[in-house]
Amino acid sequence: MAELEGFEFGKSDFVLLDEVTMEQFLENLKLRFEKGRIYTFIGEVVVSVNPYRQMDVYGKDAIDAYRGRELYENPPHLYAVADAAYKAMKRRAKDTCIVISGESGAGKTEASKYIMQYIAAITNPSQRAEVESVKNVLLKSNCVLEAFGNAKTNRNDNSSRFGKYMDINFNFNGDPTGGHINNYLLEKVGIIQLLRGGSDELLKSLHLSKDPTDYTYTSPGASSSSDDRSCHRAVMGALKVIGFSEEEVSSVYKILSTILHLGNLHFETDGESVQVVGGDSVRHISELTDTEPESVNKALLYRTVATGGGEVIEKGHSEQEASYGRDAFAKALYERLFAWIVGRINSVIEVKNYNPALHGKNTVIGVLDIYGFEIFDNNSFEQFCINYCNEKLQQLFIELILRQEQEEYHREGITWQHIDYFNNQIIVDLVEQPHKGIISILDEACLTAGKVTDTVCLDSMNHKLGQHPHYTSRKLNPTDKSMEFHRHFRIRHYAGDVTYSVEGFLDKNKDPLFQDFKRLMYNSSDPVLKEMWPDGQLSITEVTKRPLTAATLFKNSIIALVDKLACKEPYYVRCIKPNEVKSPMLFDDARCRHQVAYLGLLENVRVRRAGFAYRQPYERFLQRYKMTCEYTWPNHLMSSDREAVEAIVVQHGFEGDVAYGHTKLFVRTPRSLFTLEQERAALIPILVLFLQKVWRGALARMRCRQMRAIYKVMGCYKRYKVKAHFWEVERRFASVRNMTDYGKSVEWPTPPAALMQFHKITQHLHRRWRARQIVKNIPPSDMAEVRAKVAALGALSGERLDWGFNRAWERDYLANARDCPLTSSNFVRITKELKNKDQYSQVLFSGFVRMLNWFNNTKDRALLITDKHIYRLEPKKHFKVQKRIPIETVSTTQTCVYVPALPFSNLSLSRRIKQAIFVTGLLD
Repeated sequence: MAELEGFEFGKSDFVLLDEVTMEQFLENLKLRFEKGRIYTFIGEVVVSVNPYRQMDVYGKDAIDAYRGRELYENPPHLYAVADAAYKAMKRRAKDTCIVISGESGAGKTEASKYIMQYIAAITNPSQRAEVESVKNVLLKSNCVLEAFGNAKTNRNDNSSRFGKYMDINFNFNGDPTGGHINNYLLEKVGIIQLLRGGSDELLKSLHLSKDPTDYTYTSPGASSSSDDRSCHRAVMGALKVIGFSEEEVSSVYKILSTILHLGNLHFETDGESVQVVGGDSVRHISELTDTEPESVNKALLYRTVATGGGEVIEKGHSEQEASYGRDAFAKALYERLFAWIVGRINSVIEVKNYNPALHGKNTVIGVLDIYGFEIFDNNSFEQFCINYCNEKLQQLFIELILRQEQEEYHREGITWQHIDYFNNQIIVDLVEQPHKGIISILDEACLTAGKVTDTVCLDSMNHKLGQHPHYTSRKLNPTDKSMEFHRHFRIRHYAGDVTYSVEGFLDKNKDPLFQDFKRLMYNSSDPVLKEMWPDGQLSITEVTKRPLTAATLFKNSIIALVDKLACKEPYYVRCIKPNEVKSPMLFDDARCRHQVAYLGLLENVRVRRAGFAYRQPYERFLQRYKMTCEYTWPNHLMSSDREAVEAIVVQHGFEGDVAYGHTKLFVRTPRSLFTLEQERAALIPILVLFLQKVWRGALARMRCRQMRAIYKVMGCYKRYKVKAHFWEVERRFASVRNMTDYGKSVEWPTPPAALMQFHKITQHLHRRWRARQIVKNIPPSDMAEVRAKVAALGALSGERLDWGFNRAWERDYLANARDCPLTSSNFVRITKELKNKDQYSQVLFSGFVRMLNWFNNTKDRALLITDKHIYRLEPKKHFKVQKRIPIETVSTTQTCVYVPALPFSNLSLSRRIKQAIFVTGLLD
């Protein structure tokens, strides 16, 4: 809608201006530019102002906001017109096109890239690999074409020096299946990226240096501040994605290098002949083009001419002719390289083997990024062609806009009001009319035998076009001192008067390339280079028909382009350059006034407003303004939306300012719409407050119901989890009584938080039950040892890893030959003697121990405990008895005790005593 952004940002649609004047147009454009609103509608046309800064309006969120929406549902944007073109193509199966125009530096190329990115983003939601591949090639082709077709100029750091029209083919699903690129009028370009971005090894193989100032053709642009190295990597990556082979990329490098070396060739006159200065460059050119050095030298210095009798002679060049031929050859090399690259991309992206019967209708969206109208201080042949192109596009623009308006009025049953507008067909005829137009006069001059100069051609134009209202020259108007005699002529274009300098017109119009260069390149051993020069296969005697001139070729291509656009539903992006210093803050009124004039924007607004400035489907109009009428709010009870809209119009007294179509309401003046908008704006806060109150109450009730439901679900869920845990435990432990390990290997299920304590108790019960089952199977004779081990476990748990629980406790270890193989025999003899002497019944314990005194000194001793005495023995003296203590005199409070020879040095003395007593089995 018109006021989506608010009144403080101006009018988002120029159609809604109070008065259609240049002053109001510029005032609205300036206000929106200063507020950061770089896009504005004129109906379905988008006016774009270059912001000269990064704008955060192109991300994924913006794409989602415009996807599938109508133009009036969101603020003006490139995405809006791109989506409108895509919807028209997909919904109605109509071919559409987006025409982007504006002068150099106005942002046309960037606009085309954003449109391509948007189309790529909204297509192929299923991520089919073949469609993604097509999208990648289409997007990467922009990078390659910019690298070879753009250059730094005085007005733009990355100016497109060619016109580009890309057709994108879509299948019945709306997914891209391919495309085709047409290019128009390539101008001079730069090759600095190769020098600054190429590796040292690559440059060495091409006989180049990194400094652009070393080469005549790149020296003017050597001060470029762009990141050529990263751009070079991006282009190489794009070429790989598109499908260029390594051999083809190598040939491209060689051709670019050849052009650089050609620029450094110089000629000097040696007597009557002309010689090439510097033989190294000729050798390098020969090597890079896979030709013979003699052939290169001969093509540079001589021209082969066929006489009328069929005889072939060689004519030597003058120094000027040689330089002229060298430059023409370099330019032709680059033109053919660029055309070959475009053709190579087309061979990859063009739709192949498409059968409408099998695949459905193939629809097209065309994107035209072409140079805008140019008026310089010195306007030459290129500006003449560019401005002629814009005349053709302007003619198409006016015709299609008027036709669309007329078709809509006819479709809606509204009486059409005739609109007077400037018909620039008279200017188009001035340029392209057969036998009388400027292009025909130029071609005639180029075909005339003898020395025909630019001045002679100007005289011919003055003679044939002297009565034309849109043509003049100094000869026809001697009092106009802004033009010079024999040099200037002026055309009164729709965008303003342009004075052209006729100097160089004829040279630029005719084919300046000698046939010798064509044959030289065709005979190259490089297959890529040979492919670019098919016309070189003709011998000098076969070349009888002169090729078409540059102006005629350009005229034919523009006529074909206009015919192609005329059969599609057009959408327009008009780009404006706000200033010449690339400032994001400066808005040059005079500069913008000139662009608004030659882009025909005011005329576009007048055409749009000539009948009715605003039109909207009844349903949409009612949805927006129904709150302004008591009979339609909140919902009407009438038989149709049209009757409800009539009720709104009658209540506000707009009957004389509207017309009712079959499906739309047409409003003649913006003032009626502004009245509705103001009343709507006043009612919105009241409605918002009411809706907020109702909605907050609804939210509170919803939250209350949700909380109740949550607690109920939580209770049921907890009970279910408890029962499920019980069932799972029962299932897992159902047969543990019959298992060999009584369920030790069974993994316990993770309990819910509410059963964590119960889970621990259950595990403890199971362990006790399992222990009881195991103990039941132990013979009574082993129970004493089991009790001893349990006591040792209680004393040593956590203090010592290995305390012998895995082995049987034999007690009399010193008598065991396995434990003491060297001393067991002596110990057995001593125990027999002690038994005979002390009359004890059994040995309770024997083993090596370490004696510890109060000063922390230790001594190795042996300990023998019987049922009557405790003996301290000296192992080194054949177990001589050092001390004998009656066992009944030993108690736990005794301060001196013999500790087993175990690593207990870090334990307290009392703990050692207790452990010694437990280990020896003295305590039950």
